Amino acid sequence: MNLETLLTLAGLGHFGILIASFMVPRALDWKTNLASLPPFLRSLFWVYGAFIVLAIAGMGTLTLLHAGAMAVGDPVARSLAAFIAVFWSARLGVQFFIFDATEFLTSRWRRLGYHVLTLAFIAQVSVYIFAVAKPFFDHA
Repeated sequence: MNLETLLTLAGLGHFGILIASFMVPRALDWKTNLASLPPFLRSLFWVYGAFIVLAIAGMGTLTLLHAGAMAVGDPVARSLAAFIAVFWSARLGVQFFIFDATEFLTSRWRRLGYHVLTLAFIAQVSVYIFAVAKPFFDHA
């Protein structure tokens, strides 16, 4: 499978991650769990979530539009790939070192979803790091 195809799949993967993320508020019962917060903090929480959704949708869209430029190593496209790799690497770091989702992994489906998302984050990091590094190997 060539890099452009991998990038196209990674771009589509962003939208798969978004589909899963739309299930989070209900699965984590945000309505009840955020009810005790002051209105400003409750709104802030939702606004942060919306901006994360916007960022993920943007990364997926830009990848789908520019997978070819990323694959051949155009400088701006490689910079975008580097940014996306850093974003998903940071998300993985949070997954492994900050979040403890144990109390919410109450069913087989939730545990499966959690692990599938973790694998999706690892795949994103891998594809985008490969896109950043490939031109170095092509010129070696």
